Amino acid sequence: MTTAAEVLLRCSELDRFSAHSTFLERSYLTPEHAAANKQAAIWMEQAGLTTWVDAAGNQWGRREGPTPDAPALILGSHLDTVPDAGSFDGMLGVVMAIAVAERLKGTELPFALEVVGFSDEEGTRFGKALLGSQSVAGQWDPDWWELRDRNGVTLHQAFLDFGLDPRHVGDAARDPESVVAYLEAHIEQGPELEAADRSLGYVTTIAGARRFKLSVIGEARHAGGTPYPRRRDALVGASEAIIAIERLAKASDCIATVGRIEVRPGAVNVIPGRADFSLDLRAATDDERDGMLDVIVETIDELCEKRWLRFESQENHSAASAPCAPWLQQAVIDGIRRTGDQEPMGIWSRAGHDAMAIAEIADIGMLFLRCFDGISHHPGESVREVDVERGLDAFEEAVRRVAVTWPGRSQ
Repeated sequence: MTTAAEVLLRCSELDRFSAHSTFLERSYLTPEHAAANKQAAIWMEQAGLTTWVDAAGNQWGRREGPTPDAPALILGSHLDTVPDAGSFDGMLGVVMAIAVAERLKGTELPFALEVVGFSDEEGTRFGKALLGSQSVAGQWDPDWWELRDRNGVTLHQAFLDFGLDPRHVGDAARDPESVVAYLEAHIEQGPELEAADRSLGYVTTIAGARRFKLSVIGEARHAGGTPYPRRRDALVGASEAIIAIERLAKASDCIATVGRIEVRPGAVNVIPGRADFSLDLRAATDDERDGMLDVIVETIDELCEKRWLRFESQENHSAASAPCAPWLQQAVIDGIRRTGDQEPMGIWSRAGHDAMAIAEIADIGMLFLRCFDGISHHPGESVREVDVERGLDAFEEAVRRVAVTWPGRSQ
């Protein structure tokens, strides 16, 4: 039986596949992506799964059900990372899913069992998150082919370089009838479990997220020769906007983050003529999130008008909030109870996950594991072996519960 120690060792092995020698970065359609897929496939085959890479670069393994065309319960997470990443965001969920499949080798199930390592949850390379899981959900947008990475390589060209045929990306899409449900294990990426001294929790819903490129446009002029009444400083306007975004979000139940800002022309002796910055906006419900967006846009418009600046907004990502199905929440709760926690903790996920894309075609459920200080998207990500061991036991039991509570079992 695969143990927590083996799972953690495998996460360390995946760290070898990085674009950098001093920190971890593994992005979509790169040699590191291919290497991680290959290693995951080896572990999947050891677990008794038949493996393949789909038309969008996702790594799969499958154990057949009672009939060759039986629908599948899918377990998984993602294998890609952010820049300067930790060892567990995404990868732990994939490795745990493989371990659970191995534990269930001799167990009869009323469905097929599949494990997936999604290829691009983070959006590190092309700036568009959930490309791997959205392809599986049949949500591929042809406009994405023109997305470019930092080196100017288009997503279309990256497919070709990786050995994939862009014309066949639609083949990655799954028929909803072929999927029983989707279960994902993931580190919490927050501090609630640690604060409550709990190893595990179940997810109630995943935040609906929208991302934007916001631009404040003024006029670039000489820093010494332009008096303040004549200045249209885009960076000062953007700074006020960023402070306003934080103030508005803190007074609500929403989360708004500016993670990137670029200034042009970017010279020390030139008043900034343009400032572009990102906005990541999340909430438990889409109505809350969209209402906050309206308030933010109205506020920035007013700030810019006072400074004779122009404001522009361009959306580059949108994902609806994704409630976890009650019957799958119960399966995860039953799994956690099997570890000794009789009152499992429910948490709404502030972070996005591949599950929110798969929710378009199947019911979803999620298991959270405690992580040190809630740290994620950072090399300081850390999990305890005891929590992983409990997570494996809970995840395995959740699959067993799905096998007896699946609404389609008698069909």
